[in-house]
Amino acid sequence: MVSTHDILEARERIGALVAKTPCCRSSTFSELTGAEVYFKFENLQMTGSFKERGAANILQSLSPEQRRRGAIAASAGNHAQGVAYHAGRLGIPATIVMPEHTPLIKVSRTRNFGARVVLAGATFDEAYA
Repeated sequence: MVSTHDILEARERIGALVAKTPCCRSSTFSELTGAEVYFKFENLQMTGSFKERGAANILQSLSPEQRRRGAIAASAGNHAQGVAYHAGRLGIPATIVMPEHTPLIKVSRTRNFGARVVLAGATFDEAYA
């Protein structure tokens, strides 16, 4: 179970790496639901997704030896880009395994962030294996 302490530690680890995105109240959705609804604009992150927060957190948590050895992840898109982007910023070699039919834009962006991309398997489960 993730504790408040874990969340606060993660915030400290990634604070300098990720954008501080706005959180804005939606009057329309608040009225429709009868509750206060807010949107967090994570599309403003460098990779366009909140997934880079988790990637930055785990990469920042690696020991010097683990950083030297590098990171490997299996993903078909946003997590792949988050790992590639932050690994590059932190000087950590990254390999991303993606399914063979991953959209070219996702493969290209992941490579452009500096990761080595391996295309394997017809599905995510096969790529993960």
